[in-house]
Amino acid sequence: MTDRTKTITWQDPMIGAKAMTTLSGLDYMRALLAGDYPPPPILEVMNLQLESVEVGTVTFTAQPDESHYNPIGAVHGGFACTVLDSVAGCAVQTTLPLGFGYTSLEIKVNYLAGITATTGPLTAVGTVIKPGKRVAFAEGVLTDSSGKVVATASSTLLVFPIPPA
Repeated sequence: MTDRTKTITWQDPMIGAKAMTTLSGLDYMRALLAGDYPPPPILEVMNLQLESVEVGTVTFTAQPDESHYNPIGAVHGGFACTVLDSVAGCAVQTTLPLGFGYTSLEIKVNYLAGITATTGPLTAVGTVIKPGKRVAFAEGVLTDSSGKVVATASSTLLVFPIPPA
């Protein structure tokens, strides 16, 4: 057997979480894109990079590697699900006013093609279908480097006030 290692380094996730209490969702996401706040640790774990932010839509790139493999030698479906959950949630965040956050209530993922470490980089786009004051709806599309869709998702998210820091 050949051992492989992966080192994951992250910064204090509460720096960005506290900033969310002082900015609208769109301003927070734009500040995250600009590097004003450290990325959430999940981005480091999943090899995700925030690429663009607009009202109601975000784009991430993702680079799967062998550390994401399942027992059959392919990227675990949870990788695609997590990426799609992230873009759906962040897209909703761009529509939220100051003092509000979100959490996933439900996500449905359709897996259309397998993913391996050689498939990437992947592009994930999240789009808000219906913003809301209590519940929001978003979709996500994950494509490979040739533009082929490898997974899609529809998501329902709970919108709630964030207590001040």
